[in-house]
Amino acid sequence: MINLVVIQKRQAVTTSLQVSETFEKQHKNVIQVIENLVAENSATKNMFYEGSYENRGKQYKMYYMNRDGFTLLAMGFNGSKALEFKLKYIDAFNKMESQLKPDLPGTYKEALQALIQKEEERERLALENQMYQQQIADAAPKLNYVDIVLKCPDLLTATQVADDYGMSARKFNSLLHDLGIQYKQSGQWFLYEKYKGQGYTKSETTHFTKTNGDKGASLLTKWTQKGRLFLYELLKEHDILPTIEIMEDDAS
Repeated sequence: MINLVVIQKRQAVTTSLQVSETFEKQHKNVIQVIENLVAENSATKNMFYEGSYENRGKQYKMYYMNRDGFTLLAMGFNGSKALEFKLKYIDAFNKMESQLKPDLPGTYKEALQALIQKEEERERLALENQMYQQQIADAAPKLNYVDIVLKCPDLLTATQVADDYGMSARKFNSLLHDLGIQYKQSGQWFLYEKYKGQGYTKSETTHFTKTNGDKGASLLTKWTQKGRLFLYELLKEHDILPTIEIMEDDAS
């Protein structure tokens, strides 16, 4: 693998396109994770900036990211193969950043100062690596679940989402009602006004024939992947976790 890291605006960076190719992720999913990170915390805006690339004569969006941005993004990539690629990226960042550093000054005093700065940088990177490893351990359950969500582009019924939490659809719908997310009318569930238009759900109309021969219609509300992530964050605030995270916590 070459060109994992490049120089852009006097900074060592990689791209969302390169990351998606290296870690075998869909580029649109990598972009979605980056945009979610930026939306959740404004401090991450300095780690990513938008760019573009050409494919068959058309321009498409991608993101550049520095070392910190890559570290934050790569926390969600798990497995021995992913670890191997992370180490290759770290090595590539180190080599590229070393090219940006000026030569040691000529005077003895300046040389000592440069050596002190280098040692402080080494200590900073060592501490950053320890923090990075801890963050991976702490964040792994959530990221594992988020990875599952991002890999699934389909709409989901309440029964399917409820199964993430080991619940029946009836219990899950009642829980969302108690939390002020949805209400029931004429046997069908609807989102409250504050949650409408957010892209959390999509409705499908089903036509059927009644026992007396009359035609009828019912509205089936399905959850999008955005809605699934919204429910995850909301329920987590109430200490309600998907079974996959509960099992991993018990195993640890």
